[in-house]
Amino acid sequence: MVSPTYGTNQVDWESRLDMGRLRTERLARLKAELEASSLGAVLTFDFHNIRYMTATHIGTWAMDKMIRFAILPRGGDPVLWDFGSAAKHHTLQATWLDEPHAAAGRGDNYGSRAGISTLRGAIGPGAHRAEDVAAKIVEVLRDFGLEGQPVGVDVIEPDVLFALQAAGVPVVDGQQVFLAARRIKTKDEIGLLTQAASMVDTAYENLYEFLRPGVRENECVGLVAKTLYDLGSEHVEGVNAISGERCSPHPHVYSDRLIRPGDPAFFDILHSFMGYRTCYYRTFAVGSASRAQRDAYTICRELMDKAIAAVKPGVTTADIVSLWPRAEEFGFANEEAAFALQYGHGLGLSIWERPIFSRMTSFDAPETLEEGMVFALETYWPAADGWGAARIEEEVVVTATGCEVITKFPAEELLIAGRRYYTTGGYLPTLRDSQSHLNTTAGRGEQ
Repeated sequence: MVSPTYGTNQVDWESRLDMGRLRTERLARLKAELEASSLGAVLTFDFHNIRYMTATHIGTWAMDKMIRFAILPRGGDPVLWDFGSAAKHHTLQATWLDEPHAAAGRGDNYGSRAGISTLRGAIGPGAHRAEDVAAKIVEVLRDFGLEGQPVGVDVIEPDVLFALQAAGVPVVDGQQVFLAARRIKTKDEIGLLTQAASMVDTAYENLYEFLRPGVRENECVGLVAKTLYDLGSEHVEGVNAISGERCSPHPHVYSDRLIRPGDPAFFDILHSFMGYRTCYYRTFAVGSASRAQRDAYTICRELMDKAIAAVKPGVTTADIVSLWPRAEEFGFANEEAAFALQYGHGLGLSIWERPIFSRMTSFDAPETLEEGMVFALETYWPAADGWGAARIEEEVVVTATGCEVITKFPAEELLIAGRRYYTTGGYLPTLRDSQSHLNTTAGRGEQ
């Protein structure tokens, strides 16, 4: 299996990704999980679940505002309430929302409606927005004969939860229905995830050429963001840029630190293409690498390779994490303290979906790998010098017999970025200790 990488445009001369098929198959998976559950409906306020259910998107500015909501009733099709004029736009452009309801005789504009929640409480209780949301939900439940049946919700504002309960709606956990539907990716989802990864390949190529002493971590972030947006990224969620002594322990956030000769530097690039995300680490040494950094990278790569080699249908997340070291073996008190360093997580419309791989949780709740899953595996190892570290991450698609790696930027061995320096004896070695006196014959104690 090779996941193809198409251009981002549609053409008439090649069968590329099919957005209509993507919408249909995602909704079919969600309907199947709802039918298999004990719920009467699933109600979502989560930006990514709304997109999975309705195939609508109004910009990443809305991701944390909880202003939109949608319901999928058992035996029916999605109903979406959206922000202001977005609802009218959906009626014109997202015709797949209204058409099934119109065909069933429920009206021409049943699927896409105007409506907002409380804006995370910014609209005060006196405006009765929570009660209005509850009334809208009750109306749809009544239309489908689902009064009194449990409604599964993913995330919800407290006032809306209380208003639903006051209206007689039994509210239960619905997040598991969404997560179950999203576990196995469709052909088009895998294609979009592959395309997103290919864009990060390009970002790393540009970053490798840019890295040198004197640039700042935040400049690296800016370069990556521009590269991705130029390529058509929808949202650059974050770029971890970690260098020098900041590598151990890993702070998970970039700074304005100047990169210096001999620094280790690792990066995690997280962005979205057509909603589908990446989580993709690479480690470099700038100018040269110490022996300690080289050794840390070698261990980090070996941990990755063992995990990838074990991936195939039927294997569990517990099987994979058993190949990784205990937290105490790389300097942490316990698995909670080391969480997300030796780690794996599903990828899709969210960064962290099922399955989850962690020694903290996977032994207690193992998940079985299945063909069509897409996830990232990430490993970490601190250098013996006490300040460097290595971080590698690969994204894989589970195939019928194993897996395919879709992150292509070279990571088999530690890459040296930056200028090659000349000395009287030729090139300055790329393997050298950070203190310059240890790189001379006398410093090494040699005759």
